[in-house]
Parts: sequence; structure tokens; C-alpha cells
Amino acid sequence: MLGGGPDPRTDPPGRGDERAVLTGFLTYQRDTLELKCRGLGPEELARRAVEPSALSLLGLVRHLADVERSWFRRVIAGQDAPPIFYTPDALNDDFDGAAAEQALADEAWARWREEVAFADEVTAATSLDATGTTRRGDEVSLRWVLTHMIEEYARHNGHADLLRERIDGQVGE
Repeated sequence: MLGGGPDPRTDPPGRGDERAVLTGFLTYQRDTLELKCRGLGPEELARRAVEPSALSLLGLVRHLADVERSWFRRVIAGQDAPPIFYTPDALNDDFDGAAAEQALADEAWARWREEVAFADEVTAATSLDATGTTRRGDEVSLRWVLTHMIEEYARHNGHADLLRERIDGQVGE
């Protein structure tokens, strides 16, 4: 199994209400990201895909922490929550700042887990029909955000597949 050890993921429910299916798929995708990174140290996590790309597994963790934060804190919960790993003057710092340092890897995972926990709390307590406003002024429902997050993770987990294979040759779901 990828990264050694049993697969920690639980399959999304094949039946159930809409919330259970959406959150089941999102949890599966989040767990897949963790699986792709399992067993790697900061040097491997920060290894870039190919020049000139700044894409790395650590960059993906940092990026997805900010994506979770943006959609669930800012859009759905209406909080004033500035980005964690980038600024308006350095929009790509979530990737550019992903250096091979244990402290940076630890911070990225801690912040990602914090944002996932917040997202799960908000999702459990909020109607799927509840809406928030994007930075572009579009109104979107929690249902839309959950669907978008599944797509976001699935796309980036495809990147993670290739990154992990480049790092140590391991492939897997």
C-alpha cells in the first residue's frame, strides 16, 4: 500500500442522504491527500515536480489549507479570515514558500487539520441551502461549496499521484 501500512480511508457511502454522500466523498478525498504524503519527510514533501513549476506535496497541503479556509470561513461562515500561506502581493507563496524544513511541514499539516476541522463543524451545523458570497460577488450554497471542494481535492490528488511517484516510485489510489 502507498506509504506503507493499511489504507486509512473509508469509502464514501453508496446510499444515504445528500449531506452524508457529499461529506463522505470530501472526507475520502482529504484522506487521499494524507495517504499520498504518508511516510515522507520535509525534503520529499517540498520536492518540486519539474522546473519551472513550484508544485510540491507540501505546497498542495498549504494551498488546500487556504482553500478550506477561504470557502468555509470566509464564504460560508462570513468570517474575516486572511489567507495563511499567501498574500495579495505574493499569490503563489503557498507553493513558493514550501521549503524543506520540518517546522514548515508541521505548520502546514497543523493549519490544514485546523481548517478541515472548522469546515466539518460548519458543514454539520449549516443547511446545504445556506449561501455565502464569493470574492467575485457570486452567491453560492454550502452544497455547491462541498461539490467544488470534492473537485478541488480530486484534481490536486491527481497532482499528488504524480509527485509521489516521482519522489519514490510509489503509486496507488
